[in-house]
Amino acid sequence: MRLILLDRDGVINEDSDDYIKAPEEWHPIPGSLEAIAQLHHAGYRVLVLTNQSGLARGLFDPDTLARIHQRMYQALAAVGGAVSGVFFCPHGPGDDCRCRKPLPGLFEEVAQRLQVSLDGVPAVGDSLRDLRAAEAAGARPILVRTGKGRHTEAALPANHGYPVFEDLAAVVRWLLAEPA
Repeated sequence: MRLILLDRDGVINEDSDDYIKAPEEWHPIPGSLEAIAQLHHAGYRVLVLTNQSGLARGLFDPDTLARIHQRMYQALAAVGGAVSGVFFCPHGPGDDCRCRKPLPGLFEEVAQRLQVSLDGVPAVGDSLRDLRAAEAAGARPILVRTGKGRHTEAALPANHGYPVFEDLAAVVRWLLAEPA
């Protein structure tokens, strides 16, 4: 099974410092849905791993989060794409949980549920916490410049070693060009 792990806000959809609190606030980054469709058709199992501290902050409830994800699923289906699941951390920064990135708990949950090793599995994010969580889980962190990615890239040392791409579509072109 080929697997890829994606952060949500800033990778698949536009990010917001005010949080994505309602389905109508969820807007895909141009080309991201089509990129996920390409992965899906190439035999990848696509999973989304996302911090959703807006739940802990009381900005939205679990039903609203489900409706936001339903909007994403419908938008993906419209272009022939799909994700196999969404794993999310509902905690806030001070909740001392293991599932909040940069800790690897969400990644470990994926590995446990699927009974797979995440060694070398591509994990695409736009923040340092995404990269660190992927690294801690043995996955292959990849940075995109969308969302907070440009800011993240600027803060990294020159010899950081992470592959960096303009957006998810560029990552997918690169992955699909790699020998299997």
